Amino acid sequence: MSTHAAMTARGRTGPRARAHGHSALSWAIPVVLGGAYGLYASFILRNNGATGYRQFWYGLITAVVLAVLCFALGRVQHRMIPLVRGACYGALTAAAIGLLVGLTGSSVLRSTGLGVSVGVGMFITAFYLFYTHEQQRT
Repeated sequence: MSTHAAMTARGRTGPRARAHGHSALSWAIPVVLGGAYGLYASFILRNNGATGYRQFWYGLITAVVLAVLCFALGRVQHRMIPLVRGACYGALTAAAIGLLVGLTGSSVLRSTGLGVSVGVGMFITAFYLFYTHEQQRT
């Protein structure tokens, strides 16, 4: 009852080609992040008052801008070295947090300081993750 060592392949014989297009997660994650960010920005801008069109449009615009930036970064991140990729994630996070803190009525110095500190933390975390995963592949 021995079997042949080399089984014949049915159908394809080479590696499977990747389908062109976007996976579901490549657009779902930016949409969810943008939606949550826009909703939170509109709630901050509301400031315990009545909801108006200004808050709605501001939340929608911030949601679309963040979702587009996250989608664009996700599409080009594989062409970057880990240091640049981590810096891009840190800069995007710093700008997003700085804007949210600025909406609360805080000073420019406080919103800049908090945005930069969170951005540096994101840079360190992202760089560590990307660098260690690149080292495992090689």
